[in-house]
Amino acid sequence: MKDTQTKSKRLALVLVSVVAGMVGLAYASVPLYDLFCRVTGYGGTTQQASMAPDVVLDRTITIEFDANTSRGMPWDFKPVQHKVTLKVGETGLAFYEAYNPTDKIIKGTATFNVTPQKVGQYFTKIDCFCFTEQVLKPGQRVDMPVTFFVDPEIDQDPNAKEVAVITLSYTFFVNEDEEEEVDVSAKAEKKPVNVN
Repeated sequence: MKDTQTKSKRLALVLVSVVAGMVGLAYASVPLYDLFCRVTGYGGTTQQASMAPDVVLDRTITIEFDANTSRGMPWDFKPVQHKVTLKVGETGLAFYEAYNPTDKIIKGTATFNVTPQKVGQYFTKIDCFCFTEQVLKPGQRVDMPVTFFVDPEIDQDPNAKEVAVITLSYTFFVNEDEEEEVDVSAKAEKKPVNVN
């Protein structure tokens, strides 16, 4: 009888440990996956650098620009130019335009990726509006720059030899805290006011 109870307690302890380990891995998986994507360029995740390389190749690549907004983001958001052709290793500069047509201050954050996804590790940004939160006042229109280059290492990758076009895509989201503020203010507006 004692042997059965000991085995049951041991099994329960093992199961609790497995569940705790799974919960811990679930919390750790998001930052680990993000780190993996940034290091490898997996999923079209771009790279970041402080300056362009010294090497510029004769190979040219066309960069196309795409802009989207998430559901609930009221901004008008679009690329100023739709594409640019530059040499591999050459620094490029592009602008996106955002306009806040509402009567409220709205904070937004942009997510980004490139396609084909296999070249994410070679597409490198020096400076980008996507690195920080953007705040637009009511009726404000701004041009947002992105400075980038395609790493010459792409020429050494046999899987990327045929790539002639890379699409850089951004999606703007309303910041979560902004959504909560909007929800709270909307609820406050609906609350009846007592007049005595």
